[in-house]
Amino acid sequence: MRRHALSFVNALAPLVLVLSIQSVSFGQSVTVKAVEDGFSALFDGKTTTGWNGDTSVFRIEDNCIVGGQLKEKIPHNFFLATDAEYNDFELRLDFKLIGANTNAGVQIRSERIPDHHEMIGYQADLGQKYWGALYDESRRRKVLIGPDLDELNKVLKLEDWNSYRIVCKGPRIQLWINDFQTVDYTEAEKDIPLKGKIAVQIHGGPAGEAWYRNIRIKPLK
Repeated sequence: MRRHALSFVNALAPLVLVLSIQSVSFGQSVTVKAVEDGFSALFDGKTTTGWNGDTSVFRIEDNCIVGGQLKEKIPHNFFLATDAEYNDFELRLDFKLIGANTNAGVQIRSERIPDHHEMIGYQADLGQKYWGALYDESRRRKVLIGPDLDELNKVLKLEDWNSYRIVCKGPRIQLWINDFQTVDYTEAEKDIPLKGKIAVQIHGGPAGEAWYRNIRIKPLK
């Protein structure tokens, strides 16, 4: 009898595991399966549900968001942005850039400029000489702080997948690429918003592609 009971428990184990991975949501983000403890996915790997932007520039391929193309010059910056806004959070994603001199980035605490292609706000930068830097897009229009590129290049994988970790809590912003910390910045200006949209960018310029996948977020209290 005991052996039969154990067999029944073992048979239920996979079902219990499946049921324990419950669908969760954060704000207005897409409701999907939890990927890590406390995180929920912002991108479902199949659609741009919960996002908005120019779908002639951004496409879904191999469970990734892909911005840009490799055939001709990109006329200006393009952004695929979340519908929802976020304040204090940890954001994790994977990225790779393809093409010579491709530039891209991840907008945080940002807003779209009305009747314009640009966004305004912080950008976790990617590409060229800006890898891992914190740039202020369309506002102060400058790099606020950046990493030691010689050290970052020791862990950076060009034209291959890398990880970005972004933590925003109050006025403090921290960035890591492949677990190497590139930025630890505290905003000193009191009128800078600490809440906004998240977006992925392909920068205007030479032909190139920015690939993004596994985009997930966790609220911080």
